[in-house]
Amino acid sequence: MGAVTAPGAPFRPTDPPSPGDPYGRAKLASERFLLAAAQETGFELVILRPPLVYGPNVKANFRALIRLTASGLPLPFARIDNRRSLIFLDNLVDLGARAAIDPAAAGRVLLVRDTVDLSTQELVCRLAAGLGRRARLFAVPEAAFATLRPVPALGPLVARLTLSLQVDDSATRDLLDWSPPVPTDTGLATTARAFRDAI
Repeated sequence: MGAVTAPGAPFRPTDPPSPGDPYGRAKLASERFLLAAAQETGFELVILRPPLVYGPNVKANFRALIRLTASGLPLPFARIDNRRSLIFLDNLVDLGARAAIDPAAAGRVLLVRDTVDLSTQELVCRLAAGLGRRARLFAVPEAAFATLRPVPALGPLVARLTLSLQVDDSATRDLLDWSPPVPTDTGLATTARAFRDAI
């Protein structure tokens, strides 16, 4: 759907997709291929669009953030006031199971997320708590992050850490009478402890 949302303007299922990178474009192309196949064959298709999925053994950037938090190094996130939607793997599986058997889900695009959206600062603090340590944060002016966002290779990572990406899954919750069974703090603590226990 895109990589960034304006503050207080989350993506909704009716918003037109606008992926900005090859990964997002490939996902959208897959959706369109499956939609065409569903129309030709008559099988029921449900599209789930989760934000970042985390849980034990998470990889890539989320694992790198846990590693940084665990290192005890001071991190420059104290003044970041973004909002990021995330979903714990168990919550995504729970919704997938519900969508697979509920006839109301057929033919729908369903957004999904955990109960709360977090700033990068809040995320680091909660991961640190799960690791049994205190987060060490210091403030960097927004202008410094803005200068780094256009830099190739580094810019996308800075954007993910400093800008907002929210989804509004209220339509999904209403349609399927669903709410995430695992609280965000529990999911983050479980993820952090799994990382700690593996090192």
